[in-house]
Amino acid sequence: MFEVWAPEAGSVEVEAAGTRHPMRRGPGGWWSADVPGAGHGTDYRFRLDGGEPLPDPRTRWQPEGIFGPSRVYEHDRFAWSDGLWTGRSLPGSIIYELHIGTFTPAGTFEAAIEKLDHLVALGVGFVEIMPVPPVPGGRNWGYDGVDLWAVTDNYGGPDGLKRFVDACHRQGLGVILDVVYNHLGPSGNFLAPFGPYFHSSASSFWGQAVNLDGPGSDEVRRYFIGNALQWLRDYHIDGLRLDAVHALHDKRATHFLEELAAEVDALAATLGRPLTLIAESDLNDPRLMTPREAGGYGLAAAWDDDVHHALHTAVTGERHGYYDDFAEALPQSLAKVLTSAYYHDGTYSAFRGRSHGRPARHVPGHRFVVCVQNHDQIGNRAEGDRMDPGALRLAAGLLLTSPFTPMLFMGEEWGARTPFLFFTDHVEPALREGEADRRRREFVGFGYDDWAEKAPDPGEEMTFLRSKLDWSELEDDAHRAHLDWYRALIALRRAHPDLSDPRLDRVRVEHDGSWLVVHRGAFRVAANLGNSPVTLQTEPAEMVLASDPGVRLDPDLTLPARSLAVLRT
Repeated sequence: MFEVWAPEAGSVEVEAAGTRHPMRRGPGGWWSADVPGAGHGTDYRFRLDGGEPLPDPRTRWQPEGIFGPSRVYEHDRFAWSDGLWTGRSLPGSIIYELHIGTFTPAGTFEAAIEKLDHLVALGVGFVEIMPVPPVPGGRNWGYDGVDLWAVTDNYGGPDGLKRFVDACHRQGLGVILDVVYNHLGPSGNFLAPFGPYFHSSASSFWGQAVNLDGPGSDEVRRYFIGNALQWLRDYHIDGLRLDAVHALHDKRATHFLEELAAEVDALAATLGRPLTLIAESDLNDPRLMTPREAGGYGLAAAWDDDVHHALHTAVTGERHGYYDDFAEALPQSLAKVLTSAYYHDGTYSAFRGRSHGRPARHVPGHRFVVCVQNHDQIGNRAEGDRMDPGALRLAAGLLLTSPFTPMLFMGEEWGARTPFLFFTDHVEPALREGEADRRRREFVGFGYDDWAEKAPDPGEEMTFLRSKLDWSELEDDAHRAHLDWYRALIALRRAHPDLSDPRLDRVRVEHDGSWLVVHRGAFRVAANLGNSPVTLQTEPAEMVLASDPGVRLDPDLTLPARSLAVLRT
């Protein structure tokens, strides 16, 4: 049975195996047709009012790319081996974000499976993969995706994703999938001819906004909610990271995110395992993860950029763009985010030229996903450069002993020196030639005004190839020592509840000048952010970990420049 929603069409045909079959109009603008002999592997397209053949808006498989035919895919044909998997909860876990295309030299799901032992040994609980829908060409971050119900064959197609999830579950790893519901890519987007999928007036920098609250939006909302449920149900995904929810335009009484969260909670009850929704948002609004019965949207967590910005400025000294708000107030800004989650919780933001955010100290810390690096904070730099390993060790010590849910970006655990650049592979000349300029304009005012002079062409294949992790770096002593530091921090966090305790009112920070001490139960995390040694008087304690061999405790604590120590009283 072929079905498609096309409420404004006068006639619809499905073209399968080279033959056109008329479809019957049903209630709500849905059309259907039975095609004898069609099944798994059958290629098909739809024609609206005798027009050009178009792929299915809900296509599960696009083996020939975004301009090719859709192919029937039957989920039940896959043989899962994770029947004993009961899921993984976010509290107490660490997330590891990766891009399938650059995580390994081969850039496929199968190749990524071969690296799962590394992630298990590292001690993370979730693998978060950047978006996987079909995209133009052979390389992309994934946020230019179309055919949102499908999985790109560049990585291994739908079966490849299922094998990856199955392998993760066998290793005890949960999987979070990054999904984009605020816009579709500019190339190969054929939704508009089928119905009112897009907002009549609202848009974002990335394109026309989806129609979540206008005429016809009931079915559009079902399109995206059904997509979310598909990943969680049919692909056994454990959670979704919802891209840029601040770019969702929805003025309904029940916001799309609230409706989505209710549907996902119902599915979790059916499946008998936890399902996690994480929002990317720059709103600093705790209502996103406030329970629905308390008037919130009911998501599990949200990214917290304020923690990243405070850590970044503290260990690098950078202060351009949005970093300036945090750099002006160091170390107080860092102390505040470690105890209150948000720095801007109703305070004035010079970068925005207005007050921003609302208090969130009442929210458990595990509901804030925080990082030192992620795909945006590296890839949105003109040269895609990563943090210096010395600064990264210092920042990681504060991150991995914080009350939040830490997230690592692929390769940071060994201090990878390969960049993570912005790359695309648009097939239309106008999009390909204009991508570099569009990218430059996106960051005017962020302190990246020299983008055009520094950034490589996003469309060049070498830009993509340079972004692939170099796993041979792990053969170097310095990189192995960096990895040992991450493993030790993660093992300490997992072994001692004081270091994963999400209660923000249990966190206390002392600071003065260039140093701060974070109190976490029986533990003290002391950091010297300055360029000169400092000596701190401490209560009787033992030193558990130190980022620098020059750290001394005898009996006062001496911290060399830009170093950190974890003490236990």
